[in-house]
Amino acid sequence: MSSIQLGPLAFPVAPLLWLAAFGAALVLARLWVRGSARRRGADAEEAAALARAADDALWHAAIAGFVVSRLMFVLPAFGDYASRPWTLLDIRDGGWSPAYGVLAAAAVLAWHAGRRAALRTPLAAAGALALALWAAGSTALGLHRQLPVPDLALVDLDGRAARLPELAAGRPLVLNLWASWCAPCRVELPALAAAQAAHPAVRFVYLNQGEDVPAVQRFLAGLPFALDGVWLDRRAAAGPAVGSEGLPTTLIFDAEGRLVERHFGVISEGALRRHLRPWRDRER
Repeated sequence: MSSIQLGPLAFPVAPLLWLAAFGAALVLARLWVRGSARRRGADAEEAAALARAADDALWHAAIAGFVVSRLMFVLPAFGDYASRPWTLLDIRDGGWSPAYGVLAAAAVLAWHAGRRAALRTPLAAAGALALALWAAGSTALGLHRQLPVPDLALVDLDGRAARLPELAAGRPLVLNLWASWCAPCRVELPALAAAQAAHPAVRFVYLNQGEDVPAVQRFLAGLPFALDGVWLDRRAAAGPAVGSEGLPTTLIFDAEGRLVERHFGVISEGALRRHLRPWRDRER
């Protein structure tokens, strides 16, 4: 599951899961510090000061983790973002290197714990809890589940029927779930079209969700560029099949049909170039 529906809005699961883990870590650190202070006979002012110090340590660790995780994702592929450098700050592309972020956060927590002995155990427990909740939640929600190419029945604008695995036919596949009424979908379509033109060895399937042929044709006629590979999912079955409750959703599969990337929300040109670089290099 990459997104959840809350009323009329869909939200990516990963940030919500991180917020829940971070909130639990804050609560645990505060309770631990205050309980320890009481057992030592510390006064209320000292206990409050220690609780604030624990809060600060966790916030600093979280910020360091996010910054380092983002930097380690974009710096090796800086050339992919060079034409539009402001997109380095656009975290909607889902570009993170979590392992580096965890190491950076752990280093910051260790630094704070080294400065104040009273914080060592609470910070260690809070960090372990946050990591455990994130790992358990990611596993339970299938954030890293390796989906095969979903076996969906599709129809093109001329009424020709096909099944999605047949369209991939041993080629890397970019599957984009979209609709003409979806504003974020319209924002990312130029980036997808540019990536498609730059990677002829990759199959792009723009899978419209639930709209009829006339509506899709009217929308495509108004675009300043052509989209090759538009198909219709009339029953909007793709979202549930890939665990996404909202649009746009983009999935990238390798030539063996293994999931390489799953992204909910607008995907940037830089992120697309980075994810598709292995096949671009092979095309040269």
